[in-house]
Amino acid sequence: MHGVVADMWLLNFDLDTVRGLLLIALMIGFLGVWAWAWSSERKSVFRAASMSPLEEDRAEDLTSHGVKKESGSSPC
Repeated sequence: MHGVVADMWLLNFDLDTVRGLLLIALMIGFLGVWAWAWSSERKSVFRAASMSPLEEDRAEDLTSHGVKKESGSSPC
């Protein structure tokens, strides 16, 4: 008799149970990504990535149209 009740319980999953299990799985995934992103191993990689747009702009400014910027000159 206990085996039949257990089998009926497994078949009695409704939409709310599936939503609850999905919520728990997504929360665990979110916390995993959050821990990965804030780990100390990733800090240097993210720092380099945050500076890359600025480095590209400086390189473009210095080499654009073959014009070299003079030190000490101020824009008008």
